[in-house]
Amino acid sequence: MGHAVNKIIKDVIVKSKTMAGFDAPYVPGWDCHGLPIEKKIEDKVGRVGDKVDANAFRKLCREYAAEQIDIQRKDFKRLGVLGDWDHPYLTMNYKTEAGIVRALGNIALGGHMHKGTKPVHWCTDCGSALAEAEVEYEDKKSVSLYVRFDVVDKADLLQRFAGAEASDVPVSVVIWTTTAWTLPANQAVAFNAELEYVLLEANGERFVLAEALYELVMQHAGIEDYKVLARATGQQLEGMQLQHPFLDRQVPTILGEHVNVDAGTGAVHTAPGHGQEDFLVGKQYGLPAENPVDGDGLFLKSTEFFAGESVHKVVGHVLEVLDERGRLLSSTKITHSYPHCWRHKTPLIFRATPQWFVSMDQKGLREQALKSIKEVKWIPEW
Repeated sequence: MGHAVNKIIKDVIVKSKTMAGFDAPYVPGWDCHGLPIEKKIEDKVGRVGDKVDANAFRKLCREYAAEQIDIQRKDFKRLGVLGDWDHPYLTMNYKTEAGIVRALGNIALGGHMHKGTKPVHWCTDCGSALAEAEVEYEDKKSVSLYVRFDVVDKADLLQRFAGAEASDVPVSVVIWTTTAWTLPANQAVAFNAELEYVLLEANGERFVLAEALYELVMQHAGIEDYKVLARATGQQLEGMQLQHPFLDRQVPTILGEHVNVDAGTGAVHTAPGHGQEDFLVGKQYGLPAENPVDGDGLFLKSTEFFAGESVHKVVGHVLEVLDERGRLLSSTKITHSYPHCWRHKTPLIFRATPQWFVSMDQKGLREQALKSIKEVKWIPEW
C-alpha cells in the first residue's frame, strides 16, 4: 500500500506537468544493494565462507535483486504509472558502479580522503555496521555494576578536596556501567566540570561520587554508615591518574559535558572504541579508540582474561575478575531500552571500525563546494 500511494502521487505530478506541456520524463530506478538482500540469500544458502564463496553469493544477490525489480515493475505498470520502464537506472549496473569508483578515485587523487576509526552500531550476526534506520529499541535485561577505580596519588586527591585529612585507607572513584564487556577498552573516567562531587568515607575506605548520587550509590552497595569528608567540583578533579580495575595500566580523569546525574555515579567509564560520546571526548584528549572485539563479537586473542569470549556472554567472567581484585562495589540486574538489529533481533554493540572519510577542509573541498554552488543552476532557485 505504501508503494502504491507513493507512486500514484508522484505519477499524478509527472502526468499533469507532461499534459501542461513540460518536458517531464520519469525514469524509474532501483537501489539494488544492501543488507536486506544479503539477508534473504543468507537465509537460503548460509553465510559467505560457510557453504558458498563471495563471488557465488554476490551472483545470487544480483539475481534476487533482478527478480524483485521485475515484480515491482509489473505492479507499477498495472497501476498505470507513466515511465520509461524499458530503460530504468539500477545501482547494480556495471556502468553505474564504474562511475561510482571513478568519482571516488577522483576524490582520492584530490587528496580529500583519509583513513580513521569511528564507533558504529554493530550486529555480531550480520557481521556489519547498521545505519540508524536499521536499529530497533527493545527492553533488555542487563547487569549493572559499580566499579572502583583506585586513585594512584592520594596526596594529589587531597589537594583537590580542600579540608580532607590524610589517611592510609584506599581511595577510589566509582563508576557505573551496564556494559561490563567494554571495561577492557577503558581509557579514562569522565567528570562533569559543573557538577559537585564528594569525598566520603565508609567501611574503612574512601569514595569519590557525585553529590547528587552518593546516597543512592551507598544504598545500592548496602552501606548504611558513611560520612562526607569534603567537596570539590568536577573541574578540580581533571588530570588525576586512576588504576584500571584489572589491567596493568593507569587511566586519566577527564571532563565531558555528556556526564550527568540522571543515573550512575557522576563519574563515567570512558571507552572511546565503544561509544559515540566516549569517542568524541576521547578525541579531545588524544585517547586511543581501542577495540579488542572482532566482527563476530569475540574478544581478540590479545585481550587479557577474556580472549575468545563473546561480549554477549562475558559479563559473569568480568564480575568474577572484578570481585577477585576487590574492585566490584555492587551489581544488580536491570531492564532498560537497548538497541537491537532489526533483522536478527540481536542486541547491538558499539564498535570502532576502520573507515574512510572525505575531509571537507583537508584540501579546501569546502571552499570549492561553496564556490560551485554559485555556478550551478538550481531548480527551484537556491
